[in-house]
Amino acid sequence: MELSFYIHIPYCVKRCGYCDFNTYTPAELQISTGLTQISNSYIDLLIAEIDLAKAQVGDATVPTIFFGGGTPSLMEPSDIGRVIEAIDNKFGLSDDCEITLETNPDTVDKEKLAAFKTAGVNRISFGMQSAVPHVLATLDRTHNPDNLPQVTKWAAEVGFKDVSVDLIYGTPGETLADWQTSIDAALALPINHISAYALIVEEGTKLANAIKRGEIANVDDDLTAEKYLMADAAFSKAGFTWYELSNWSKNSGESKHNIAYWLNKNWWGAGPGAHSHINGKRWWNVKHPNLYREKMQQNISPELDSEVLEPIQIESERLMLSIRLPEGITKESLSAEQIATLHHYVQSGALDTAKWDAGSVSLTLNGRLIADRIVREITF
Repeated sequence: MELSFYIHIPYCVKRCGYCDFNTYTPAELQISTGLTQISNSYIDLLIAEIDLAKAQVGDATVPTIFFGGGTPSLMEPSDIGRVIEAIDNKFGLSDDCEITLETNPDTVDKEKLAAFKTAGVNRISFGMQSAVPHVLATLDRTHNPDNLPQVTKWAAEVGFKDVSVDLIYGTPGETLADWQTSIDAALALPINHISAYALIVEEGTKLANAIKRGEIANVDDDLTAEKYLMADAAFSKAGFTWYELSNWSKNSGESKHNIAYWLNKNWWGAGPGAHSHINGKRWWNVKHPNLYREKMQQNISPELDSEVLEPIQIESERLMLSIRLPEGITKESLSAEQIATLHHYVQSGALDTAKWDAGSVSLTLNGRLIADRIVREITF
């Protein structure tokens, strides 16, 4: 059996205004000495959960590890190495195991990037979001956009062959020209992967509250769709191929870890709030780092709740995830009623006619803009 690992690092120096992820600042955790104080002891807890995973799963090979957050690059490289080593010792890494570290550009220098590489990380994903200062300010994002050329250059110099950047489009106040500036800035970097996500304003975030109060305009959906088309055209021209709705790569630079999610494979999520999925069962851990620590120190499972997926849930998720990929959904896996529903989208140009005739439901560029609507109509 193959088992991917997601390792959650729930710490940030500052919370960005658009973020609703399960992350905490030193102030929120009442830590006066900063994050270096907790790096080592938190990693001990993660290693204890990896032991728990071994006891529950037994033998497995690990094809991917993903350190997400939060800001994993705040951790000491030696501590990240300890997690990789623990997973390798308990399970065994595949020969081509992909090990990704999400990184805030302001948190690393060349020496630290080299240390992460030595620790076993072989893929770096930089949170870029935008190259335009006023857009970053609206997102309440703290990093300096001028750092991206330097940190990606360092990453290449210390030996990272797989380097990705994340972009966000659709921020209120972001013009088409602003977005083009960010696209051009990203494509000028020594990278082989780009993720570009439409901004979703999450309830309860600082950004959502500012929009509610009328201090910031709401997201313009038509403009957001236009920005997606701009991005795809520019990325394609630069040699990047879309392999999932929000992801483009070149030089075989796809994220194997994320593909495992989209194909509904097995993964273990370690850390507070992390979700896991193994053979149709899904569970998630307690959210707060202090409660997680308490559970692990008492040798109690950190699991908060779980569900065994019903066949109808598994099928709905298969449809929702498969349609995001170029291969799409096989027509033979659909009912006559679902196929009849989809005919309209073939005629309107949202589904690829040649692929339809060859037996698959695959989105065209315009179809990608309405993927959610199409899935809703065939999910019963």
